Amino acid sequence: MPSHLLSLADLSYEELIDILDIASDLKEKRARGKTSTGLKNKSLAMIFEKSSTRTRVSFEVAMIELGGHAIYLNYKDIQLGRGESVADTARVMARYVHAIMARVYKHETLTELSKYSTVPVINGLSDLEHPCQILADLLTVREYKGKLKGLNFSWIGDGNNVCNSAILACALTGMKITVACPEGYEPNSEILNKARDIGGTVSVIRDPVKAAKNADIFYTDVWVSMGDEEEYEQRLRDFKPYQINSKLLEQAKHDVMVLHCLPAHRGEEITAEVVDGPNSAVFDQAENRLHAQKALLLKLLS
Repeated sequence: MPSHLLSLADLSYEELIDILDIASDLKEKRARGKTSTGLKNKSLAMIFEKSSTRTRVSFEVAMIELGGHAIYLNYKDIQLGRGESVADTARVMARYVHAIMARVYKHETLTELSKYSTVPVINGLSDLEHPCQILADLLTVREYKGKLKGLNFSWIGDGNNVCNSAILACALTGMKITVACPEGYEPNSEILNKARDIGGTVSVIRDPVKAAKNADIFYTDVWVSMGDEEEYEQRLRDFKPYQINSKLLEQAKHDVMVLHCLPAHRGEEITAEVVDGPNSAVFDQAENRLHAQKALLLKLLS
């Protein structure tokens, strides 16, 4: 395992599958009322520049159920919010806790934390990637489809941080990914190059109907992410043809599974009938944040 998890590309295929296997085992044991104390007396600092529901609750519950402890730190409540350097924060935190999870605006904050931290740093979300989300997504896909390799993964909408991590995940696991997005909203070019270097099959196109053909998986995210609120009206106009709705579902395989990292804006990037419909796996996907992050924490800390 790497010392930190800032990107999906930090993991090898074998490490990724090991995390998913551990997550599946932990999920099954939890359903039977069995718990693990593999992180007894371990502490996780959770730094939040951005607000969160799933990231905070899943990491906090994960640490508690594994016998450890999580500390919520809003950046405004710690010295980061008053001008202390990221480097100094990392040096100090590493003397108190066993790992740091940070949900930040800029990916550079994570790289700075990892540079000066002597304990693992986990990317809880940055403007570049969201690897913890995609670990849960891969677990969900494997549960529904029984495999990963060879599936057709279609991303519809903004080529954002979640999309970037999905591209790397598909490259690592042998899924073919097609990203349908408007001009100017493409995934990060370095991520695309990295995925292709790994051996991934990645296509970036404009036509969502073409992307839907033979899709095993549909994935979308909000059109207006945190930090993009000033572009709200423009983004709604640009993304209007990229809504996942029943008409688009008809273009995919009959058993296409629909993913969304939540929160969902019903009526914008996805319709209520789809996100709440029989093809949707979004709430299993949300639950799997807990199990995937437990597995990740155990791998990094035990």
